Amino acid sequence: MANVLRSPFLSLILLLSGLTVPAGRVAAQQSSPDPRDFVCAPRLQLRQPQRCSPYGPGARATELARQGLFPPKPLPIVAFDPAMNFVPFEYVRAGSGDVRVYASAEDAEGGGGGEARIGPGFVYLSYASREERGGMSVYSTPRGYVRGDEVSRVTLPSSPGLAFSRTPDRPFGWVISGGSCTSRTPGGPLDPQGVCFTRQAVVQVYDVQRVDEWNWYKVGPDQWLEQRLLGVVNPDPTPPPGVTGDRWVSVNLYEQTLAAYDQGELVFATVVSSGRNGFWTQPGVFQVWAKLQRDDMTGGVAGGNYYYLGDVPWVLYFDQSRALHGTYWHGRFGTPTSRGCVNLAPRDSHWIYDFAEEGTWVYVWDPSGNTPTDPAAYGPGGA
Repeated sequence: MANVLRSPFLSLILLLSGLTVPAGRVAAQQSSPDPRDFVCAPRLQLRQPQRCSPYGPGARATELARQGLFPPKPLPIVAFDPAMNFVPFEYVRAGSGDVRVYASAEDAEGGGGGEARIGPGFVYLSYASREERGGMSVYSTPRGYVRGDEVSRVTLPSSPGLAFSRTPDRPFGWVISGGSCTSRTPGGPLDPQGVCFTRQAVVQVYDVQRVDEWNWYKVGPDQWLEQRLLGVVNPDPTPPPGVTGDRWVSVNLYEQTLAAYDQGELVFATVVSSGRNGFWTQPGVFQVWAKLQRDDMTGGVAGGNYYYLGDVPWVLYFDQSRALHGTYWHGRFGTPTSRGCVNLAPRDSHWIYDFAEEGTWVYVWDPSGNTPTDPAAYGPGGA
C-alpha cells in the first residue's frame, strides 16, 4: 500500500474524491506520523472537524469550513415573479427652464406658447405615449403634451432586492460604492491581490471586528471591508417593541436597508434611501395608513426647492406624508437622499406593495442614535 500511495496520480484522485487514507497505512511512509495530516474532504471538515489536522495543508481548509467559508453556502434566495418588474408608467424629466404644456400633439409640434407652463424645479412627468413629429418626440402626459426638446426620457434604476425561502444563516449586505476592494486584515491597507466589488454586489458577513470607530466585515477568506462601504442586514425575526402580529417591515436608517418579516422568517430585504439631514425619516413604530398604486408628490415653492413627481408607483403611507414607495428619479440606494420618505427601486417597491396591507407595521430605527427622535423636529414629510 505504501508503494501505491507514492503515485502522484492516485493521490490526486483520492484528494479530489474526498477520500481519506486510514492513519495506520499513512504511518508506513512517515517517520513521525500525524494521523490527521491530510486535506480533509469538505463533508468531514463540517461534520467531524476533530479528525482534521490543526497543522499542515488540512488546517486552512478546516478553519474555513468552521467559519462557513468553505464550501461556500449560498443565501437561500428565491426568484422574483417576473410581474414584479412591471411599472405601469414611463417618465420624462423636465429641463432647467419652464416646460410648455399643449392641448394636442399637433400644437406641441408647432411650438408656440402652449396652454400652460410647469415652472422650473425638480420636475418629472409620466407619459402614456410618445410620437415622433417633425424629427422631435412629443409626449402625452397627464398634464398635457410636452415637447421632447424640453424634457428627457428616464431610465429606471436597477433593483437590488432579494427574496428568501427562509431566514439566512448570517448577516449579509450590499456594496454601496463601486470599486470597493478588500483588505487582508481589519483596518489594514487595500490588498493588491484582493477582491474588488461592483456597486450593489451582495456579500455575506462571516465575522466583524472593531478598528477605531468603524466595524470591519469579513466577506471572504482574508477579505475585509469597512462598514461604510456596505449596507448590512442582520436577520432578526423577533418582533420589535410595539409591533404585534407576525408581519412587519423594518427600516434601518443607519445601514440604509429594509427587511420584511413574515411568520418568524426574513422573506425580503433590500437597500433604500431614507431622508437626508434636515429631512430625516422619523424613527418609531407605525402602521401603513394608505396603499396607493400611484400618487403624485409635490412640495417646496416655485423658484426655490419646488419638486413635482408624477405617478410615483407602489406607495405605502405610514407616517403622515412619509411613505415607502418606488423611485424612478435616482438610483442612490444605500445613501440618505429623500425628503423623508423611504425610497425603493421600482421592483423592490412593487414587492413590498404586494406584501403589505393597510395596518401592516413599519418599524423605523437608527442603531447609531444619530437620527432625531423629538417629534418637534419633523414636519409632514415628503418624497
